[in-house]
Amino acid sequence: MKKKDRVNRFIEYFSKNLPEAKTELEYNNAFELTVAVVLSAQCTDKRVNIITKNLFKKMPTAEIMASSSVDEIFTLIKSCSYPRNKAKHLFGLSNMLINDFNAKIPNNSKDLQKLPGVGRKTANVVASVYFDIPSMPVDTHVFRVSNRMGLVNSAKTPLDCEMQLLKIIPKDFLNIAHHWLILHGRYTCKARNPDCDVCGVSSSCKFFDKKKFC
Repeated sequence: MKKKDRVNRFIEYFSKNLPEAKTELEYNNAFELTVAVVLSAQCTDKRVNIITKNLFKKMPTAEIMASSSVDEIFTLIKSCSYPRNKAKHLFGLSNMLINDFNAKIPNNSKDLQKLPGVGRKTANVVASVYFDIPSMPVDTHVFRVSNRMGLVNSAKTPLDCEMQLLKIIPKDFLNIAHHWLILHGRYTCKARNPDCDVCGVSSSCKFFDKKKFC
């Protein structure tokens, strides 16, 4: 099966079976989403949602977070992965928002990446999820599923994967396809034990084709 046919089958299936896919991170505004995505690096969305529930009660705005300290932020997020580094990032991020962006989250990936702790993937998530800018953030799930299914040609890096997906997935489907790939990777096409028997797109999956003949 050609790559384009795999992509079309992927879009067709999930458009029918998961038409309203969205992030599992909980947020109320662009600031909260950005903070949540920074915290989500190498940490589950479930854990992040537990952390941010209390964090946003104490520090609901960039102004309040910027007037706190790294130690105060650390105390509130210490149950996530790499809490000390993330506390430094969030303190720096909130201060930069105040000083350089009028306390508002930038609405483009280039400016978002200027914020401490915000790399290309995080910037693309905020641009896609909050500002509805067609983007393809590539996390571990997107990278694994895209390669495993054959939606990309053996992408070696997240950037390579992103560039290939941007070329082959229609612009109107980019943002929701990002969520499809994440959710499929999180619950079905798992890293160690993919549930191929219950997968709705196994018939167009490159990995499954090979598996059948092993």
